[in-house]
Amino acid sequence: MDTDERVAVLLGVEEVLNLIKLIVILVGVYRRRVRANRSGVKERLAQQAYSMIDRVPNQIDHMRELVDVSDITCIENLRMDRHAFCRLCFLLENVGGLARTRHVQISEQVAIFLSVLAHHKKTRIVKFDFKRSGFTISKHFNRVLHALLCLYNLFLFNPDPVDDTWDDDRWKWFKGCLGALDGTYINVRVALSDKARYRNRKGNVSSTSLQRCDQKMLFTYVLSGWEGSAADSRVFRDAVARPNGLRVPTGKIYLCDCGYTNGPGFLAPYRGVRYHLDEWGAGRSAPQNSRELFNLRHSKARNVIERTFGLLNQRWAILRSNAFYPIKTQNRIIMGCCLLHNFIRTTMSRDPLEDEVPDLYTDPSNTHNDDQEYVDQVESSPMWTNWRDELAMSMYNEWRGSRSA
Repeated sequence: MDTDERVAVLLGVEEVLNLIKLIVILVGVYRRRVRANRSGVKERLAQQAYSMIDRVPNQIDHMRELVDVSDITCIENLRMDRHAFCRLCFLLENVGGLARTRHVQISEQVAIFLSVLAHHKKTRIVKFDFKRSGFTISKHFNRVLHALLCLYNLFLFNPDPVDDTWDDDRWKWFKGCLGALDGTYINVRVALSDKARYRNRKGNVSSTSLQRCDQKMLFTYVLSGWEGSAADSRVFRDAVARPNGLRVPTGKIYLCDCGYTNGPGFLAPYRGVRYHLDEWGAGRSAPQNSRELFNLRHSKARNVIERTFGLLNQRWAILRSNAFYPIKTQNRIIMGCCLLHNFIRTTMSRDPLEDEVPDLYTDPSNTHNDDQEYVDQVESSPMWTNWRDELAMSMYNEWRGSRSA
């Protein structure tokens, strides 16, 4: 082999060696990159695992501050003290059928629901407070609402009629009275095509709710869902005609305003005679005849339903403005707020929103007598009008006798 051939062979071997070195270098770079990617994935997985673990204590801390620290904090945020909150959770779980999920306990579900009702917070605000997703907030809100409505028969009571043992000056004149009833407008949000049906006489888009309460400001009947354009008399007749609707035992009465028929079971004031409490006073502003005295005492007693409406709106902010829910859900929310109102009044030993009512109705009767006759129609009658006149005259004669003495 001559010199040129040897040089060519050496150059070929050198090129092969250089190629091998390049391949080795590339393989090393590839391995380092694969190793770095693997370590990065492990770090990201570790960070995600740490993030999931770190979220749980934040949620637990929020619930601890909400319901475990003091009654003041619990009342301010959930409208009930810790004892009432625990009892509500127990009833919703064991009677209403509310079940815990893998990540959300019963207490947190109920706290989410009460927080929305008490402060009318949007989902984006509640999910930030409770460190949950918007889907979780919406899901558990509807689950708790459904469980609460299952407690309808447990939270609505049969009222006690006024008898001879009553010494309350507002009610003792109306023997056999079970309370008062009235309708109220609650603003709702509906589709544009339905706004005409829900627009009331005041021009607001609202739903009409017929509610009945007893002397202790406890709701005994709630009918929600009628459009705001419906007249009170139409809603009233529908409530009486329903199979499980407004039931008034024969011989008992409810106080109502002039918008309702003065007939058996429902005692309305005299039309064309001053009625509202701010129209009365001493001297010339005192009642001048039997009808005025009757209207004055009727107004004092029936004012309980107005105070109950005011307390209900003060407690639940979601009733004071349009709610961002379908109309069917909004009507259920109205019913749920009334049920919670009764629960709070019968459970809490002291409610700061109603200090003027120290005696709470804590021993209600929930028994029904199927053999008892009920009023099944709403019609005025001369007999009922004469009975009202006799009642007004007896009030006036007794009142004049006490003044002359």
